[in-house]
Amino acid sequence: MEILLILLAVTVICGVVVAPAIRRYRAVRGVVQGAEAATDPVGGLGLVPPERLDVRLPGPDEELLAAVAEARRTQDWKPAADLLARTPATGDAELRWQRVQTLAGAAAQELAEAPGTGGMWLRHWRVVAPKDAGGAAVQAEFLVQQAMRNPSSQDFRMILEEARTVCAEAALLAPGDPVPYIVELGVARGMGASEAEFQSVWETVTTRAPGHMGAHLSALRYWSAKWHGSREQAESFARRAASTAPEGSLLPALPLFAVFDHLPDVQLVRGLFQSAVVGDAIEAAQYAVHHAPENHPVLPHVRHLLAWFLVRAERHAEALEQFRKVDGHIGALPWTYEPDPVATYTAYRAMAVAGARQGPV
Repeated sequence: MEILLILLAVTVICGVVVAPAIRRYRAVRGVVQGAEAATDPVGGLGLVPPERLDVRLPGPDEELLAAVAEARRTQDWKPAADLLARTPATGDAELRWQRVQTLAGAAAQELAEAPGTGGMWLRHWRVVAPKDAGGAAVQAEFLVQQAMRNPSSQDFRMILEEARTVCAEAALLAPGDPVPYIVELGVARGMGASEAEFQSVWETVTTRAPGHMGAHLSALRYWSAKWHGSREQAESFARRAASTAPEGSLLPALPLFAVFDHLPDVQLVRGLFQSAVVGDAIEAAQYAVHHAPENHPVLPHVRHLLAWFLVRAERHAEALEQFRKVDGHIGALPWTYEPDPVATYTAYRAMAVAGARQGPV
């Protein structure tokens, strides 16, 4: 998903790393590699075998998957339109945003697989029902995702300009809906909007959905050093959001995403994942997942990243707890930007199992 595009390799070790934590990481990995040769490396825990892991979503949403499957199979857009019509912006803004993202991503993937003809159902949707707010929001997000697939393309800015126009249409069709403005955050980031311009869009989002976790994750990317900010700006933005979050919000987990986005490509700092900065971000994320509603649409996203950090911090029993909460669906950061998400996920999951069984060392 666009709000979660952060690339990091499974192992950020290059050359000679002398930290004892990494030596233990390699030892546990050896246990995992031996376990993977067995018939059931996670036997007795009820975990999902690799061949049944679903890479499409971070957590279950059967209605959404059914609509995506129907669009792909028959090119019928009506189930998707009906689903969004039943997912109101007020009260379900997080879920509406996730569903818009997924539908747009499905159309983009189909087009990538069949240039010129793939994702035709979205084009039909917009032609047949031009006043459908859901269709306009999906098209706007589709255009942003298309542009971000190839930022060096000569059509990059043109596509984002079109996305901005469709965002405006979607906003007029659904007054009060924050989703078109969340999509516009991606447009602003891609277009290199000034801080004042970006802040203007951000204030519109927060007026409509002040605690929207998905919107905060999208805004965090603008402030990242990879785009238009810095590590300090991203962490400051995340800390401010976390400090003002109401009870039950996932915003306290935002600093964990900021830390992840600024991890070094090569780990040369001894005990990086046992440092105070990482430890504090982990603790805040654990607090967030403990107090958030179990049906929060973004909760699986946080659990996936938290599990990754806990494995790296060698807190395997705690990591295993998170894996057991999300197991079955792996369409989330950090797995989805690996060449083989299933292999990466199952390796980390197996390390959590092996480490938990081994106990503290």
